[in-house]
Amino acid sequence: MCRNIKQLFNFDPPASDEEIRASSLQFVRKLSGFNKPSKANEAAFDGAVEEVSAAARKLLRSLVTNAPPRDRLVDSR
Repeated sequence: MCRNIKQLFNFDPPASDEEIRASSLQFVRKLSGFNKPSKANEAAFDGAVEEVSAAARKLLRSLVTNAPPRDRLVDSR
């Protein structure tokens, strides 16, 4: 599952909220072992995805580099 998580730092244009949430969802899926949680675990699962997304956004905003941003179109090929 985690092999689908892509690097999101230092791209032009920057990572979107959708990309950050998708990576967070994959991370929580890997940790929990659930692709889709049961109703009993749904609130905990969804809450974890939101918390991981918030932490990822904070991390991406705070990182710095001297390297020029990479072009998403070139790197996706």
